[in-house]
Parts: sequence; structure tokens; C-alpha cells
Amino acid sequence: MKQRARILIVEDDATIRTILEMALMGAGFRHVSSCARGDEGLQEILRTKPDLVLLDVMLPGLDGFTLARRVRGTPALAATRILMLTARSENEDIVRGLEAGADDYVTKPFDRLVLLARVRAVLRRGLPETEGVDFDGLLLDEPNRLAKLNGEVLKLSAGELDLLVRLVAHRGPL
Repeated sequence: MKQRARILIVEDDATIRTILEMALMGAGFRHVSSCARGDEGLQEILRTKPDLVLLDVMLPGLDGFTLARRVRGTPALAATRILMLTARSENEDIVRGLEAGADDYVTKPFDRLVLLARVRAVLRRGLPETEGVDFDGLLLDEPNRLAKLNGEVLKLSAGELDLLVRLVAHRGPL
């Protein structure tokens, strides 16, 4: 099944990055990218606004705890989910990661199937379904990046469409 979520891996170990990319793509995720440094990760997050960041803690440039706090302190990234994936397994580290803004915390070594289940669970909490939603004449086709109002295609930038999707996904009761 093709997954629409955009996932960014921020991991300095090239082998683990490759394993994560292969596992995610094998599970149907098609929008997976990665970087090896925390400072590069922050720039990529600000640029692409991924739905989920798989984040190591011990990174060159900017550590994962600091990166998570910066993401949480940026209103435009409020919908970005963070799953920390790290060798740091002490209770203090787990608490620190969750308090820094992580939605989940997985320690290495990890089981691929458990990690994928946690990725899907975190994404379910962060990405309400909008595909095929008809909201007072507004039809959203997010996989095809298309919005129609009363049957007429709306000419929206990528950012405008993303905002519209988020607004409809988080709408209140009708």
C-alpha cells in the first residue's frame, strides 16, 4: 500500500540510514529522505516540513534533543511528528527526549516491524485523513495534489494546498 507521508531520517550512521530508508520504502512509504547532521536536518525540516522525522540523538552539528526543541518551538512545524531513534536507552534520556518534543522514543537496536508499527501509529495521530473529503463543496484529492470547489479546480501553490488540507483535516464539527 502506497503511503503519502513525507518522512525525513536524521541519522549520522550511513548503514542505519540505508536500513531505515529500505524498511520505510519496503513498507510503502514513497517520500523518504535523509541527512547525516543535526544542523542539516533542521534546515531540511524547515524547507520541506515533513510529516515525520526519525531523529537520532547523538548527531554532529546539532544534537537531537536541541533539534526537537527547535522544531517544537516553530509554529509552522506544529504538525511535524518526531520519533527519536537512538542508542541512548537510560530512563533520563527517554524522559529528556519526550520532554524535548518527541512523540515517541525507540532505542537501538530496534526490530524493523515494531519500528514500522510505531511509525504508522505516530502518523495516525498526526495526519487526519483528508482524501476524498467533500467539505461544503470542497473536494480534496491529496495524493494527486488537487483541490476542487464546486467542481472547479483551484489553482493553489503547494503551501496553500498543504494549509488547506491541514485546515480541513482539523475542522470542527459540522
